[in-house]
Amino acid sequence: MYMPLDLPERLRTRLLVVGTGVAGLATAWRGAARGPVLLLTKRTLFDSATAYAQGGIAAALGAGDSPERHSQDTLAAGAALCDAEAVRVLVEEGPARVLELETAGARFDLGENGALRLGREAAHSAHRIVHARGDQTGAEIAATLAAKVRQSPDITVLEHARVLELIVARGAVVGVRASVAGRAVEILADATVLATGGCGQVYRATTNPLVATGDGYAIAHRAGVTLADMEFVQFHPTAIATHENPLALISEAVRGEGAVLLDARGKRFMKARHPDAELAPRDVVSREIFRAQHEGPVHLDARMLARTFSRRFPGIFALCRARGIDPRRELIPVTPAAHYMMGGIVVDLAGRASRARLYACGEVSRTGVHGANRLASNSLLEGLVFAERVARDATTVTPLRSLPARTRWRVPPLDDRGAAQVAADAIRQEMWEHAGIARSARGLRKALAALDAIGARLAPGATEERNLLDTARLIADAALLRRESRGGHFRSDFPKTRRSWQGRHIEW
Repeated sequence: MYMPLDLPERLRTRLLVVGTGVAGLATAWRGAARGPVLLLTKRTLFDSATAYAQGGIAAALGAGDSPERHSQDTLAAGAALCDAEAVRVLVEEGPARVLELETAGARFDLGENGALRLGREAAHSAHRIVHARGDQTGAEIAATLAAKVRQSPDITVLEHARVLELIVARGAVVGVRASVAGRAVEILADATVLATGGCGQVYRATTNPLVATGDGYAIAHRAGVTLADMEFVQFHPTAIATHENPLALISEAVRGEGAVLLDARGKRFMKARHPDAELAPRDVVSREIFRAQHEGPVHLDARMLARTFSRRFPGIFALCRARGIDPRRELIPVTPAAHYMMGGIVVDLAGRASRARLYACGEVSRTGVHGANRLASNSLLEGLVFAERVARDATTVTPLRSLPARTRWRVPPLDDRGAAQVAADAIRQEMWEHAGIARSARGLRKALAALDAIGARLAPGATEERNLLDTARLIADAALLRRESRGGHFRSDFPKTRRSWQGRHIEW
């Protein structure tokens, strides 16, 4: 059910979940089987990066595949920074979670034999990607989980609720302070789960929705919660090159079906750069496109898929046509764009963060399964697998015996929205130029100085922009400290992977 906006100044709940992507929705759904849940969302129940996910969800469900093979691929992509035990949990529990979601109503694509139709994406050694309606997997998963949430009498949804800070008492997180349609509300909870998604809006070019402003990272950091691996940002190689925000994504699955990348001269260039060509790891393909763009625009050629494109990728076909492109006959202009954060709030295998009673799940967490570079289509799987674990553990937390004293506070007013937007745009530009696909000490220091200047003039009421700024600083600081290149982190002044950095994490 949905909570009305005429709220009291203080609410009390057993389990508080913040965020409505796959991780938040799944945590609320599974948690409701064990008691009441309050689910907060920054905008509406359907605003999340999950709904944008085209490629699919990876799981070892096919003949000849196995969790062991899936693990090997994940560890290889993670560039020696994955947590092997977390990866084992992901690949072994993943198939059951996917089948459970299908039973819950998700309409995944089936082959002629009635079994799941499995695709292949970059750096996977087997066909193990489950899709829904071709390229609308995330939307199908989000719709399925949202339906479960709406049907549950034990889940209350509070929309237009922006969490401003965690409430910490005696070292434990006991709830949040939130702006609910502009009203100041304290929400006390026995267990709090941050499932706030990523931070793609830190960059000028991103595939992430407008709500992905790094709120969870910044809020947790300000509360003294441990974060790690913030330098590892994954850029998706092929977003449609327009001036939109966010950019429309061209799924990796299109390249998996045979589409190729062409430089400004119309020449295919990835075959000479990596043995897997267009299906090389995302960081490799993104960097090669970025380099090729110095000579002119880069295009994706999918004309060889003319007969099947509109049927196989109906969503992408519609995106292209809406921008005046017919991918059956024309080249698609593409650019890399910020897509996924591998780092985040450090959690254990139950999703527990460094402060008691706090959990994190999904992209805002750092479970260790992604290491330095996420394997394609592992993110939705991570959300499902660890949501189950978080829900199972969080609902066993001992109820709060005493509540902290009520504090008098108010939501800081934002008097100049235009100035806040100018500041946000400046953050995105600095991060794109100096802390994006290619980095150096000189550029990162320049970015950090610019971020300090932006912060000095940011109004107290620009709370979302403050989160954007704090998250940007975490990324740039970590990128400056890691003096090597590994996975999604590339330093032009330290272009090689260094053995001395293997297994080392930068924590805050």
